[in-house]
Amino acid sequence: MTLSSAVIVLAALLTSILSGIFGMAGGFILMGVLAAMLPATTTLALHGVIQFASNLWRLLLHRMHVVWHVLIHFGLGAGAAMGLFALVAFTPTKWLLFLILGITPVLVWLPERWLRLDALNPLHALAGGFASTGLSLVSGVSGPLTDLLFVNTNMTRHSVVATKAAMQAIGHASKILVYGAVLLSAPSRAAVPLPTAAAAVAVSMAGIVIGGRILDRISDLHFKRARRWIVTAIGLTFLVQAAALAFG
Repeated sequence: MTLSSAVIVLAALLTSILSGIFGMAGGFILMGVLAAMLPATTTLALHGVIQFASNLWRLLLHRMHVVWHVLIHFGLGAGAAMGLFALVAFTPTKWLLFLILGITPVLVWLPERWLRLDALNPLHALAGGFASTGLSLVSGVSGPLTDLLFVNTNMTRHSVVATKAAMQAIGHASKILVYGAVLLSAPSRAAVPLPTAAAAVAVSMAGIVIGGRILDRISDLHFKRARRWIVTAIGLTFLVQAAALAFG
């Protein structure tokens, strides 16, 4: 196995453990690692395959904890966004996109009497599905907005991980439909041999199991506190990228 292949497999394992514990951040970090090593289309294709397998496996492991009415309302909002963006062409600048993604985590620190986003609220789930899907359609990024719905919710940690896994699996499946065939092309097979891709998928599923066991050992309180700080850290990385584009 080459060094690049080893890095890809190790990154898939470690980021899936993170996702298995908190249901977030792992895919974002994995995208950064892959993007630094691979062409854009190969990155999107491989990321979609690894993350689809990881999220689907996480969903299956925690299927009894999925909050289906949240998923349904989120799906309705997502469908509305797809319908709207099929009619309206809008592409924000990358700087504006990163700025928005960097600022939105401020919402999780506002006093709850001012604003409390909660996935259990049907309107919030509907709006979240619309906003995150719309953002994904114009940028390929949606996780940070989706995460805001779960920071202050009263859902248990297992319900958060399971429900968000279902949301993410749908998004990554669409990515595979668009970019999946790229992995079979000669350039992509040279950059990422099929055995490497298969190994990355396998270890991502193993990482979900490891993360799930750690999830069982932490409390809902620690889970919610950690997610709030992780959302904020991700927001800061987007602000850094926005600043780099604005002043670089």
